[in-house]
Amino acid sequence: MESADVREDVLRGQAQVWQLMFAFADSMALKSAVELRLADIMHCHGSTITLPQLASGINSSCPDVHIIPSLTRIMRMLVRKGVFAAHRSSDGSEETMYGLTQISKWLLRDSEMSLAPMILFQNSQLLQAPWHHLSQCLEEGGNAFKKAHGCEMSDFASQNSQFNNSFNKAMACTAKIVMSTLLSHYKDGFDGIRSLVDVGGGTGEELAEIVEFYPHIKGVNFDLPHVVATAPVYEGVSHVGGDMLNAVPNADAVFMKWILHDWDDEACVRILKNCRKAIPEKTGKLVLVEIVVKEDDNDVFGDTAYLFDLCMFAHTRGGKERTEKEWKQILEEGGFLRHNIINLPALPAIIEAYPQ
Repeated sequence: MESADVREDVLRGQAQVWQLMFAFADSMALKSAVELRLADIMHCHGSTITLPQLASGINSSCPDVHIIPSLTRIMRMLVRKGVFAAHRSSDGSEETMYGLTQISKWLLRDSEMSLAPMILFQNSQLLQAPWHHLSQCLEEGGNAFKKAHGCEMSDFASQNSQFNNSFNKAMACTAKIVMSTLLSHYKDGFDGIRSLVDVGGGTGEELAEIVEFYPHIKGVNFDLPHVVATAPVYEGVSHVGGDMLNAVPNADAVFMKWILHDWDDEACVRILKNCRKAIPEKTGKLVLVEIVVKEDDNDVFGDTAYLFDLCMFAHTRGGKERTEKEWKQILEEGGFLRHNIINLPALPAIIEAYPQ
């Protein structure tokens, strides 16, 4: 006969399966909150807010009396998840008052530090579709995004302006968060560097931030020709078009943020070898901003690193997040014999690598 402890474990296992099965509902409720601008309505209100007040702030053609029952259910879930706070009014009316939390502050659409564009992008129907092909990729091989949409993500973005716009907004919002942390916690990292090339730097905004912070640096923003063709003018930054798989412009140091995780090991080594050729052998330096997956770790972003790795599986051809051991292997094969990892209060870490 099963003991009470065994029965409890079995029951808990069943409950966890139910939660995992419907985990997508958490994402959809979060997406709805961003689409409806619930956090922004609360923020503009300036204090805790009632459900009717929240409903009246939603841009809807439906009368509030029809909105409130459905909004109640969404808010009940988001409060349970800690996205919003709720408490009974102190005026004796027993009405529930809603407010922002440390989670929902990241949903503010007009905030300088917001994850709202990334939430909308990652939970769009187009980006959700590849996830349904993961098992098919294991059985048949191939790329999940291509199976869902018939081409790679970069090709799809070039053909779909709305998707490309959403992608750019999502990347921009995460760049602001990461660059703010980088510049405040890597203060001595660019000392002694006179020239810095940002490989895969897009339109140069992030490099411009570095150069503004370190005006002694001459910045070279390097990306595909059609990308840099639309880049604005930044003081201290020049734009160079090319392909990092073929060559990288010379500089004292190379900077890459969330670039190598898009590529398989073979391509990474090829890119790293080009970076190695571009910097001085004795004083050259490579600065990577990438996730370092930590096994058996209780880091606040530990689970997120594993989720990002599955995102790479679903959305790229061979891209992945790597452990320190995996980073060490490709760095050494790419000509960087020594490396140092600097943890940040952020999802990615800094990986400094040196030829000697």
